[in-house]
This record gives sequence, C-alpha cells and structure tokens, in this order.
Amino acid sequence: MDQNALPDHAMPDWEKRFRAPRVSLPEWAEDAPARSLFVSNATGTFELYAWDRTTGEQRQVTDRPNGTTDGTLTPDGEWIWWFSDTDGDEFGTWMRQPFGGGPDTVAVEGLDPAYPAGLAIGRDGTVVVGRSTDEDGSTIHVLRPASGAPKPPVEIYRHSESAGVGDLSHDSTLLVIEHTEHGDAMHSALRVVRPDGSTVAELDDSEGGTKDLGLTVLGFAPVDGDPRLLVGHQRRGRWEPMVWDPVVGTTTELDLELPGDVAAEWYPDASALLIAHSHQARDELFRYDLADGKRTRIETPPGSVMGATARPDGTVEYLLSSAAEPPQVRSTSGSAVLDPPGMKAPRSVPVEDAWVEGPGGAVHALVQKPAGDGPFPTVFEVHGGPTHHDSDSFAAQPAAWVDHGFAVVRVNYRGSTGYGRAWTDALKHRVGLIELEDIDAVRAWAVDSGLADPDRLVLAGGSWGGYLTLLGLGTQPEAWALGLAAVPVADYVTAYHDEMEALKSMDRTLLGGTPEEVPERFAASSPLTYVDKVRAPVYISAGVNDPRCPIRQVENYVDKLAERGHPHEVYRYDAGHGSLVVEERIKQVRLEIDFALRHLPTTDREGRHPLPDRPAGPRG
Repeated sequence: MDQNALPDHAMPDWEKRFRAPRVSLPEWAEDAPARSLFVSNATGTFELYAWDRTTGEQRQVTDRPNGTTDGTLTPDGEWIWWFSDTDGDEFGTWMRQPFGGGPDTVAVEGLDPAYPAGLAIGRDGTVVVGRSTDEDGSTIHVLRPASGAPKPPVEIYRHSESAGVGDLSHDSTLLVIEHTEHGDAMHSALRVVRPDGSTVAELDDSEGGTKDLGLTVLGFAPVDGDPRLLVGHQRRGRWEPMVWDPVVGTTTELDLELPGDVAAEWYPDASALLIAHSHQARDELFRYDLADGKRTRIETPPGSVMGATARPDGTVEYLLSSAAEPPQVRSTSGSAVLDPPGMKAPRSVPVEDAWVEGPGGAVHALVQKPAGDGPFPTVFEVHGGPTHHDSDSFAAQPAAWVDHGFAVVRVNYRGSTGYGRAWTDALKHRVGLIELEDIDAVRAWAVDSGLADPDRLVLAGGSWGGYLTLLGLGTQPEAWALGLAAVPVADYVTAYHDEMEALKSMDRTLLGGTPEEVPERFAASSPLTYVDKVRAPVYISAGVNDPRCPIRQVENYVDKLAERGHPHEVYRYDAGHGSLVVEERIKQVRLEIDFALRHLPTTDREGRHPLPDRPAGPRG
C-alpha cells in the first residue's frame, strides 16, 4: 500500500515526521533579493525550488530519481546553477537553468566531471569553479566574461592536497582559496589571488602545518571596491570571526565575549555582521555593528539555528528547531517566511542535558526519553563527521526510537565541534578509539543512573557514526546488545584506497600518514581488525554509489561476519552517502527498528520494560 495514500490519523507519528513537507532556509540573489532558491521534500524527494517573492510563485527546478540539494543563484537572479551527479556519487558537473524555467544546459563547457570543490559567480559574469579528482588533486578554473565566441575556462590553481574556492569579491577582482598545501587537512590556510592566479596575500595560522590552528572563509564584504574578507579563526581556542584586509595586510580580531563557537556573515551594506553563536548544543543570534562594536541580541526561541541570513531591509531570516519542535523558517519581522502546505510534523519530546566526566574531560550528551520510568532499552545514536556535533534540533530518526519505547542518547565525543579547538583536535592518531572512550563513559553513566537497561543497549550511527558503531562492537563487545551501522567505514585500509581524494587527505591528517606509512594505526582504528570479537547481531545499510564510505570495504567486513556465521543483515540501496528520497529513508529506519525488536530481549529477569510488539516488515 502507498503510505502517502493513508489518512493522517492512520499513519504513525514517526513516519509523519519524515513525510511532512520541509523547506530549507531560502537563499536570495544579491542583486535581486525577491528571487530565492530553497530545498524541499514536497514531492517525496529533496529537490531545488525557485521562489519569486514578488508574485509568490514557487516552481520545482530539479526532478531526479535520487534528488538534488546543491544549487545557487547568480547575483542577478537570472540563473539557477545546480550540481548534477549520478545516483548520489557526488561526481559530476554544474548545470544551469533560467530562473523562470527552461532547459538545463552545461554551465561551464570544457570541464570534465569531478567532485565539487567550491563555486563562485561574479556579477560581471566571472565564474570560478573548484574541482577535485583522484588523478589531478585539487584544481581551480576561472571563466572570464568575453565578447564574441566563448573562451574555455583557465586553470589557475593545482595541488595534490585538498583545496577549494572560498569566495569572489563583490567586484570580481579578488578570489580567496582555502587550501591545505601544508598537509594538515583539519587546519586550512588562505590565499587571496587575482583572477589570473597571481597572489595578493597569504594568511596561514598553522605556520606551514606546525601549529594546530585553522582558518575558514566567511565571505568578502558585499560592497564594490571593498577588499575586506571575513574570516573564521581559532586563535583563542574556538572559532571566532575576524576581518582581514589582504590588500593592506591587516587583520582585526573581534572579541565578542561569547563562550562558544562564533560564525558570522555580512549585512548587505557591510556596516554590521550577523553573528551566530553555538554553545552547548544550542544557538543564538546577534547583530554586531562594526563602527562602534555594539552587540545586539536578536531574539529567537530556544533551540538550534540551522542557518540565518540578513536581508537588505534589515530583517533576519533563520531556520530554527528544537528536539521537540519541527523546523520553521522565521523572520525577525515576526512572520513565518515559508510554511509548506500539507501534513505537519508531529512534535517529539525535548532533550535533557547530561554532563559526564570522561577520560579527556566532561562529555556532553543529549537524552530523549519515552514516557514512564527507566531503565529503558536505549539507543546510543552516534553522530557522523567526526567534525560535527549533535544539537537541540528536530530529528525524525531519534524521535522514531522514542515512539517505539526507547531512550535515545547522543554523545558529543572528542572530535566533535562546538566545544573548543582542543576537543575537536583530540582524536588524532588514536582515531575511533578516543571517541569510543567518551561514548563508553556516557554508557556507564546511563546504566548507573537507571536510565538505560544494560541488557538492551544499541550502538547505532551513520557515516562516521556507523564507523564508530562497528569499531565499538569489536572493541567493546561486552557492552552492546546490538549494532546498527549506516554507510560506515568498515575496513579502513580499503576505504582509504577507494574513497574520494579529499577524504584521503583527512585520513592522512587524522592517522599521521597513509596505510603504507602507518599500518599499525590503520589496523588499530579499523573495525575489520576486531570483527572476530563482535558478539552482538549487526545490521548494516550501505549505498552502492557511496564515494565517502565505498561499498567494497563494507563487503569485506560483511564477508568476515558471514565466514563466522555471525548473525547479521545487510541492506544495499542504489544511492550514495545516504538517500534524498523520503520513502527510502523511512524504509531504512523501519528495517533498523524491525531488526532491533527481533534481536533484543523483550524483558529481563528483573521485569524491566518489555519492548513493543514487532511492527510489520517494510511495505512497497
């Protein structure tokens, strides 16, 4: 039966949260702010949509079997650029389509398919394309406007280490490149060049890779003739903004007296900055006036801001949610910006904060619980990245577990962002093992506090979280009753050889070299090393076109489980590193829940909470 054909009251809440129409924060064209672009799942697949705010018309731009999310507007709003890959493999070319609709055409002729490494489009027609391939490494190409016959793009940059396009100045005279030529993929340096590739200035807080300090591009000032560049730095132990004038050679650090990570973007007239402050898994917004240094709070409800932008009229639009409240695009004008029609996502339960002392310091965990008293069967849902963090934001998958009677614990282990540079950088050389020490400390707390049933603990996650799941099942076999790993690293050596070049650079940084140079580190951090020690049943899902956690290394791990006759199930699907198709996402969650309910004990001898009845298998 088509689940979308069911009346709302017949559909379980956890499925409604996936199916309810959602929208991203709209991007707007700098010189035509009434023209916007956003992502929505309104058709059941995440695709790009154009929105003319003057007329209110919304139009679907892309329509592909596996979805599309990477796109942008030209400054004049006349064109929509979108990235075309094959079934989620992230390898492809930029296409473009008129804002009002029309045929898709190749945006830049003369460039072969590649992994994207940044894009910048100037208001004079200049285009800067970043590319990455296994053969060429990182390359950057510039296409300048010309009268007469079109000219091919010119390569202005090439390096074997990862690099990409940062931004193009408002008048297209300067370009900033974010690069890791020093070999440390975790701490980028910046180079400002002219469109012909000649260097204007360098900024490298890592001092050639000798210091663990990185920089990131936040954007050029949106004013003609203004070369100032907004940059994120880590000089005081966390991400903060500063203003760099590469022409004069000055940097101005902004001490905002905020304890967490701070990101920023320019207001359209460059007189102020929109500040996003992330601290202890929640966000807040401020306006910072550059003339007098005045910081003004922008009032938002509690939760996480997944994007914010300052509009030309002075209002701020932002996408906000919490674990309990579904996301909504709001404005400081007091109105909802985009309210997608149709079914609304049901609320979930709020998160509770837990701080647990771990071997490297206090570990922050977010806890969601079903009704009643514990101990509960508990899912430790581990985030990906690893340079990412869980926050007080709406997520359909944890909410689905709560609906099925499970507590959910999410751990911001060492390696996570949002808790300072030292916390993020701590996992070098003992990759995976350090994160699992923090997860184990929180696991012990959850059991000792009476929250979690020690006989029904599930380790689960996707991407890096899937990797930590498989590694944890092998290195902590007595701790876990079940493992659920989505798109994981399972065989680190094979994954290194098969993955995209940018991830090879990251792995060399994390582990201190290649598998041939530091084989003992790769072995110590690879789930395959410990596969014979796994006790818990294992469920794995994997995309056959995944360039980040390629399928061959997953099959190597599965073959070892099969040789042992160990209980496991594998679900392979025709996409890349996850799916943009809503029904596919629901199917995968249903399969995981079904696996857990079949393999976990329903009760224990002390009469703790029984698991609910097993749901029917996947339909359709």
